[in-house]
Amino acid sequence: MTINALSAIPQIGKMLEQAFLSPYIERLSQPVVADLVREQVNGYKKDHLRNPEHIPFSLETLYSRIERACWQVNQQRLQRVINGTGVIVHTNLGRSPLDADVWQAVTEVNTHYSNLEIDLTTGKRGKRKGLLQQLMHYLVKGEDTLVVNNNASSIYLMLHEIAKGKEVIVSRGEQIQIGGGFRIPDILALSGAKLVEVGTTNITTVDDYLDAVTDNTAMVLIVHTSNFKIRGFTQSPDIKDLADLLPDHVVLAVDQGSGTTTENLPDEPSVMSYIKAGADLVCFSGDKIIGGPQAGMVTGKQSLIKRLEKNPMMRAFRPSRIVYSLLEELAVRKLNQLKTGQGIAERSITQAEVTLENKAQQLAEGFGERLRIVRSEMTVGGGSLPDQQSPSSSVEVNAISLSADKLLEIMRNWPLPVIGVIKHDRVQLNLATISDDEITYLRQQLAALFDLQLRGSCSNVTDTKKVEAAI
Repeated sequence: MTINALSAIPQIGKMLEQAFLSPYIERLSQPVVADLVREQVNGYKKDHLRNPEHIPFSLETLYSRIERACWQVNQQRLQRVINGTGVIVHTNLGRSPLDADVWQAVTEVNTHYSNLEIDLTTGKRGKRKGLLQQLMHYLVKGEDTLVVNNNASSIYLMLHEIAKGKEVIVSRGEQIQIGGGFRIPDILALSGAKLVEVGTTNITTVDDYLDAVTDNTAMVLIVHTSNFKIRGFTQSPDIKDLADLLPDHVVLAVDQGSGTTTENLPDEPSVMSYIKAGADLVCFSGDKIIGGPQAGMVTGKQSLIKRLEKNPMMRAFRPSRIVYSLLEELAVRKLNQLKTGQGIAERSITQAEVTLENKAQQLAEGFGERLRIVRSEMTVGGGSLPDQQSPSSSVEVNAISLSADKLLEIMRNWPLPVIGVIKHDRVQLNLATISDDEITYLRQQLAALFDLQLRGSCSNVTDTKKVEAAI
C-alpha cells in the first residue's frame, strides 16, 4: 500500500511544470532544479518507506521539501543585501559598492565591441590601458600606472619582477597577515625574493634600512598595516628621508593599500603623497577607498612599470575591459570633482551625525519600544583605516521572544537579505551603511515580523513561500 502511494508521485519532468518551481528554474537553471527535485524525491521515498507511520505520504509535504531545498540553493547565488553592520568597506559583503551612475556610464562599452586593444587612430593593435595612464598621472602624479586583478597581485608582481633572487628589506612591524591567509613573508618566498628583516615590532628607523642594504638588495618594501595599528612608543621612517638616502640600485616600493587619492580622510597618507615623497612604486586597491571595481594598481616610475608589464605573470593578472572602463570613468569623475566620483567610504564618513540620527528616527518611527535608537560607531573596514571610527546611529531591535541569533537568521532570509550585528544581546542596524531608499523596505519587513510575532508564528518568516518577491 505504501509503494502504491509513492507511485502517485509525478515524473520529474511533470514536477518541473509546477508553478512554484518556475521562479527557481529562471533563477537557478532547469538542470540544477531538476537535480534538486530528484534528490528530494529519492530522499522522501526512503524516509517514507523506512517509517511510513511517522512520515505518511503527502505530495504537499514533498513539494514543501523541494521548495525549501531550492530556496537554500537560491541563497547561495550572488544577490543584493542590505548592510546594517556599520562597516563601510565590508569584505564579506563585496567591499565598496560601485556608484550606480558610474556603472550605467560604462554599460554600452561592455555590452558591445570596444577598442580594448586597437588603436583607432592607426587601426593597429593598441594597448589595453586606454586613457587610464594619463588620468592616473593627473590623479596621483605617477609617471605610469598598470592595473591587475587585486592588490595582492600588485605586490607579487613587483617582487617577482624586481627582486626575484635578491633581497627585499621589510620592517618587522610590517610583516602582516590579512584576510584569507595572505602573509607578506609567504608572498616574498613565493616570488623568489629573500626577506631581510629590520627594526623591531614598534620601531624601525631610516638607519635600520640603510644598514641592511647590500649589493644584492633589490627593494625596500613599505607595507600598509591594513587591519591593525601599533600605538604608544612607536617610530617609522619618513618616506622622503628614506627615498633620498637609499642607493640608486634599491627600489623603494610602498604598499599604500587602501587607494586613498582625492578623498579627505584623516591619518591615511594618499598615493600621491608617497609619489611626491620619492617612492619609486606605489601599489593600492581599486575597490576600497577609491570606490572602483576590485583591482590592484601600481603607479610610479615609467621604466619600472614597463618592466612589470613585460613580466610573464602580467598575462595572468591583467583585468577585463569591465575593470578598465569603470576605472577610467571613475578617474574622470574624480578629476572633475563630481560627487559620483567619491567612494562610498568618503561619502559615509562625511555624513553628519544629525543626518544619521534623522535616518534612525525615520526607521524607528511608530514602532515604540520595539525599535530603540542608540549611539554607535561606523568603521571603514576592509583593511583600510583601522583606527578610523566615527559616530553613528543604530536602531536596536527588541524582538521579544526571539534570540538575537535567530533574528539575524530571519533577516538573512528576507526577500532582500539584511545583515546586522549583535551588541548587548540585541540585533542592531547601523544607519551609516543603510541607504535612504532601503529604510522603507526595512520598515515594511520589521512591521510584518512584529505582526507575526504577536500571532506566535515567527517561524513562518524564515520559511516564507513568497519566493517571487525574493528573486
